[in-house]
Amino acid sequence: MTDTPNLPLDLVEQRKARIARNERIGRWLLPIIVIVLTIVGWDRFCVINEVPHYVIPRPGRVLEALIEDWSLLISSLGATLLITFSALTLAIVGGVGLAILFAQSKWVEMSFFPYAIMLQVTPIIVIAPLIFIYVDSKFIGLLICAWIVAFFPILSNTTLGLKSADHNLVDMMKLYGASRWQTLRFLRLPSALPYFLGGLKIAGGLSLIGAIVAEFVAGSGGAGSGLAFRILEASYRLNIPRMFAAILLISFTGILIFMAMSFLSWLFLHKWHESAIKREM
Repeated sequence: MTDTPNLPLDLVEQRKARIARNERIGRWLLPIIVIVLTIVGWDRFCVINEVPHYVIPRPGRVLEALIEDWSLLISSLGATLLITFSALTLAIVGGVGLAILFAQSKWVEMSFFPYAIMLQVTPIIVIAPLIFIYVDSKFIGLLICAWIVAFFPILSNTTLGLKSADHNLVDMMKLYGASRWQTLRFLRLPSALPYFLGGLKIAGGLSLIGAIVAEFVAGSGGAGSGLAFRILEASYRLNIPRMFAAILLISFTGILIFMAMSFLSWLFLHKWHESAIKREM
């Protein structure tokens, strides 16, 4: 048995390899460069214009506040995350369950879909005060507010996915006597998976936004312990660095949630769905 010699790559293959390598490096390097330049620009702006720290703190002062108030901020982050993920879980269960009912019966869809749209288009900031009037438990009130915001993307996307199953395959399953449950399990649900995961990416961020908005409303009434409440508390004390530190923590958490949902989407789709399969240039 003879060894196969390593043949040199031709020009086209070399170009493809170079583009792929540059893309891999740029995907990580470019955002880091932009962030570093933004921080440097922020710092220079404060120094050159002699902006006082109680108006706009320098990045170093925000980092100090983040370290000094870490125990306070991390407990508030825990309270916000509890609301966020509880609301997201309820949105998944309710959104997928209702979408399946919509796909099974047009009458159910015609009856309830307008109410789902009403919930989506009505700003949560105007609903939240009413919810906290009628609901005694602060936790349940926060959960309802965050759930309202996160629910619709999952419902809408999953409904669209369930209806996007190939009609020829649906007719074929009917021809072979498949039950509604079998059609749902073996055809409609797999077809809806990419749409559901797309909705999940949106709902992940929205559940965090819903939790923050609800905490603002609850916090303004003197109740609450999440990051929004800490921002309000810091604003009353003119502790601007702590406000920036809390906002930074919220932004970082939102990015992590989006990355987690994107990874989940890749995990389920990268072997078979067109949107996640890598192709050679």
